[in-house]
Amino acid sequence: MLKIYGIKNCSSMKKAFDLLTELGIAYDFHDYKKQGIDAETVKTWLDQVGQDIILNKKGTTWKKLTEAEQQHALSSETNLIETLTTHTSMIKRPIIESDDQYIVGFNEDAIRILK
Repeated sequence: MLKIYGIKNCSSMKKAFDLLTELGIAYDFHDYKKQGIDAETVKTWLDQVGQDIILNKKGTTWKKLTEAEQQHALSSETNLIETLTTHTSMIKRPIIESDDQYIVGFNEDAIRILK
């Protein structure tokens, strides 16, 4: 079954939920704001799609970090994983997992292909 990761009250998430419902695609939702996210899952995302896609540098959470904190996060994969599991709002949303393939961010065309 398709799994969607994100934060319930995010506008991109709402668009994804609405589209999945419209298409009749069943999904499990993992709210990493409430449930957290484990380091292994974050490592898988980084390995599959890369840090430039997973890390949301445009969000306020990233921008609130000091330059030293940002540099620390980017200095190694281990530090980035630690930062993302601590500050889940820095993970781009939604992340949709289907058969070991990932759609990151709201992408209507990619989601429609899932059906």
